[in-house]
Amino acid sequence: MSKPFKVIAMIPARYEASRFPGKLMQDLAGKPVIVRTYESAKSTQLFDEVYVVTDSELIFSEIEKHGGQAIMSQKEHECGSDRIAEAVQDMNVDIVINVQGDEPFINEKALSQLLNVFETDTEKQIDLASLKLKLTSEEDIVNPNHVKVITDLNNFALYFSRSVIPFHRAKELKVDYFKHVGIYAFRKEALMAFYHLPMSPLEAAEKIECIRYLENGKTIKMVETQEVSIGIDTPEDLEKARLRFT
Repeated sequence: MSKPFKVIAMIPARYEASRFPGKLMQDLAGKPVIVRTYESAKSTQLFDEVYVVTDSELIFSEIEKHGGQAIMSQKEHECGSDRIAEAVQDMNVDIVINVQGDEPFINEKALSQLLNVFETDTEKQIDLASLKLKLTSEEDIVNPNHVKVITDLNNFALYFSRSVIPFHRAKELKVDYFKHVGIYAFRKEALMAFYHLPMSPLEAAEKIECIRYLENGKTIKMVETQEVSIGIDTPEDLEKARLRFT
């Protein structure tokens, strides 16, 4: 793929995970989950470089053992964006894509959609881009673990929330609900600005990091996707993932 800018993928990888501790080092068909994710990102050939950035010597060593590139975080971080920003601050790069470490089945089509946003943004009006997926079941719509996003008529994000947004008062009108899929593509300048800003009030209340961008006037272009990623959040998810290798 010919790109007019330098693109790297960064995979933030904490060893501890509240719901499934050590999940990134769990075996997935002979290799740890984080290695599978790294190799999957490399195989897309969308990126000039792919790195895992981690707070864990165990993960760092495992990536290097498999011939990958890893970076150790120098300090504690509240979120993946901060961890990535520290790692890229001295790199010569234009676009940074945040790939989730627990999603070993990288969706190449969805990542291509994000990169296309910047290829057509010649005026550099877009600070970052992310994905949204239409929700169809009431159970998913009301689930606070599914972050909802609403956009303007040009698909720029207006707000993200764990609450149901919009509130459907006018029942005679059809309303679509969208889940925010947590893959981001940043312009490096926007990512570094985020890193130097304190956590914002609404971000702290909702525990949704991308709200910090909105509260500080940044633009987030949302791209609708029909591609559902498979994340490994529980031991049951891991068993399902293993079945894909049999």
